[in-house]
Amino acid sequence: MTLDGLAAIVGERNLLDAPEDLARYDIDGRQGGGAALAVVRPSSTEEVSALVRAAHASGHRLVPQGARSGLVGAGLADRQIVLSLERLNAAPVIDAVNRTAEVEAGVLLSSLNAAAGEHGLYFPIDLGADPSIGGMVSANTGGARLLRHGDVRRNLLGLEVVLSDPEGTILRFGRGLWKDNSGLDLKQLWIGGAGSLGIVTRATVALQPKPANRITALIALDRPEVAVELIAPLEAGLGTLLTAFEGMSHPAMEAALAHVPRLRLPFAGGVPPYAVLVELSGGAALSEAMLADALASTLEPWMDGAKDGLIDIAIAHDDGLWAIRHAIPEGLRASGKVIGCDVSLRRGDVMRFRADLIERLAATAPQLRLCDFGHIGDGGMHFNLVWPPEAGPYVPAEGEAARAMIFDAVVNDYGGSFSAEHGLGPVNAPYYARLVPATERRLAGRIQQLVAPQPIGRVDFDMEDRG
Repeated sequence: MTLDGLAAIVGERNLLDAPEDLARYDIDGRQGGGAALAVVRPSSTEEVSALVRAAHASGHRLVPQGARSGLVGAGLADRQIVLSLERLNAAPVIDAVNRTAEVEAGVLLSSLNAAAGEHGLYFPIDLGADPSIGGMVSANTGGARLLRHGDVRRNLLGLEVVLSDPEGTILRFGRGLWKDNSGLDLKQLWIGGAGSLGIVTRATVALQPKPANRITALIALDRPEVAVELIAPLEAGLGTLLTAFEGMSHPAMEAALAHVPRLRLPFAGGVPPYAVLVELSGGAALSEAMLADALASTLEPWMDGAKDGLIDIAIAHDDGLWAIRHAIPEGLRASGKVIGCDVSLRRGDVMRFRADLIERLAATAPQLRLCDFGHIGDGGMHFNLVWPPEAGPYVPAEGEAARAMIFDAVVNDYGGSFSAEHGLGPVNAPYYARLVPATERRLAGRIQQLVAPQPIGRVDFDMEDRG
């Protein structure tokens, strides 16, 4: 396959091979280091299919790439050809009656929500970044409101993909139906597939009514363990009004407040040992005052002293409290080298795991600062470490050793996951090879070879066990 042959498919303007043009396709949300041989930018599913046929005939490997907001390098090439889906961005087709949207893979989440918002609807996956829909499918993203609305898997009703086979076969699964049990739900294979089973070109997603009223509350706690004690009573008392339940440690909040001057802490007593950000939302029949009263009623045993652990509570009717939560990643990056660990556990194990790993890190890597935060309402934690400047130059081997210890513990000691929602890519491939059972990897590899006989993407599911 020559570059001229690719240009004949997508047009010369959409074949990039000059270093200055490739540079932005060699970075993602957390790292650079990509090395694309070239970038092709198709504008239709048919062009994607033609590119796959050309790659199959020549033996070249394509790496699908979305909005480059991923955190594990799955969309970065290593002397392969990047297939950018950014031009598959036609206006979403909104079916307001069915509450669905048909969306091309390159459409950004913000663009989908702008289109849906004209009908009083939205796609309820809340993320700090602005990813493309194809990337969200390939990583099965969750976000801050998974507790109420679930991840992409729960909200996907249809999918169009191009197989990596000699014909570049185009397949369409689902018909925008909320209920369909007419056979195997094959689209599930591509959700979370990291672009390695084929190329997602279009999706039909479920939409939700935009909440008419919403409040957030920041609850200051005197110890982290109280956060887990609050989850069940809040769910029982508030039901589907409870939209989000986010935990934030003292160091994480300090980092956000120190490096984002516009933020304001609502507590006179300073940064608490731990805090939980709770969101409630509902329809027009539920005013903000009614939501606040429902929250106060549920928290009454803690507020009147019958149960201990609650220091203070602040309620907001805007996004001011969310701003603290969303500023944490920026604050951590400004504090030093971040060693990101996106883990998930059963909710009852979250704080036990946290206390255990704090002790292990103090004994083995005391120079690292734990700045954890995240979606503890669904068992997810961004168990992030910071190597601060005062610890001296970052030593990659020591940072990776700490990450390996955390991942080993979460999987082997607690039965959790080393990748809660960031998906698979070169960054965490070694952990996939070591921590996922060989029988499971072999089965995944056979499926990959069946539907993608020409390797595609950056993940090979049947990896050799690296010990």
